[in-house]
Amino acid sequence: MISPSIPENEAARLRAVKSYNLLDTLPESDFDTITALIASLFNVPIALVTLLDADRNFLKSHYGVPFNDSPRDISFCGHAILTDDDIFVVEDSRQDIRFQNNPLVKDHNAIFYAGAPLVNKDGFKLGTLCVFDTKPRKISKIQRDALIALSNQVVNLFELRKQNKELIETKAVLKERNEELKSFAGTVSHDMKMPLANLIVTSDIIKVKYGKKLDEKGLEYLNYLKSASLNLSKYITGLLEHYESDKIDNETESFDLHHLLEEIVDLLNINLNCEINFPDKNEELYCNRAALEQVFLNLIGNSLKYNDKEEIIIDIDCKKQDDHYFFTVKDNGIGIPKEKQKEIFNLFSTIGNVDRNGNKGHGIGLSTVRNIVQSLGGTISVSSIEGESTTFEFSILIEQ
Repeated sequence: MISPSIPENEAARLRAVKSYNLLDTLPESDFDTITALIASLFNVPIALVTLLDADRNFLKSHYGVPFNDSPRDISFCGHAILTDDDIFVVEDSRQDIRFQNNPLVKDHNAIFYAGAPLVNKDGFKLGTLCVFDTKPRKISKIQRDALIALSNQVVNLFELRKQNKELIETKAVLKERNEELKSFAGTVSHDMKMPLANLIVTSDIIKVKYGKKLDEKGLEYLNYLKSASLNLSKYITGLLEHYESDKIDNETESFDLHHLLEEIVDLLNINLNCEINFPDKNEELYCNRAALEQVFLNLIGNSLKYNDKEEIIIDIDCKKQDDHYFFTVKDNGIGIPKEKQKEIFNLFSTIGNVDRNGNKGHGIGLSTVRNIVQSLGGTISVSSIEGESTTFEFSILIEQ
């Protein structure tokens, strides 16, 4: 018997083998299907998917044998990875000096062997897809081509599992970083709220107490200070709402849609020339009422703010289909440029327009709305004609 020699690139090859994290893993149906298929095609009792470790031959899939590894120094696969050919064939191991007195031949009657090296994209031979028989035989062209093709498929499965593992790990890291960012944003926002409140109150006190001693420019600066503080406070409030929007509780209830919309109109305290048209058919909804209220408050609020018409018209519709409610909020406002419509739901994305009061948005509200809608099992989209209208369509899952 002659033990297989060690490849010159063995250290790098072993690193490649271990990078797939498949050593000592349990059998998987994808690989077992391939070994069963190739065993049937060759009409042999044994078919294996192997990985050559430093001192053993690990059997990722072992059709026809009860063990899942064997010593590398007696393995046929150790010889197979040394070949420069697509396939390594031993027609009769009893006649081959490399395998005479090999325990696999003597004790397990491994007479015929055919193995295709599993070569990854970097050229490293990780192991083999191979078959054994207990009698000498030859290999046909169809069998050769099939073994090579299926060995490539095994490598593809290796790569897919590796990529999937990397994606899972990346997702976990991103989730952790996102949680850290949320925690940081929450802490900073809460810490800033009180100083800003003090700044707003102090500016009012100064104006009342010392207003007569300030000239017009001084009063202008004071008003600007309060306005900027209020604006920053609203920004922080919006940021907190955004990061808390994916923590919507699962409380659901049955409620009247028209009644909900009437309450929202009252909350908005509208003092503009405005016509808000409710859905023709009043629906009895069963979902998270508080979350849906937040969505409507934001969308209707935007329809009021970003509107330059003498009469504001807002049309609201609702339809029930299968397991979702579908809502529409349409206005006759200033509209959204086409190139901005795809990114309008991204955090901090703004279209650059100012509202009726000359204030510019922070790009937080619609991102928060999207988070809420998604947490309710739905989607949201926008269509708009600049200068004429904007329509938001969103859905939410009907809770059972």
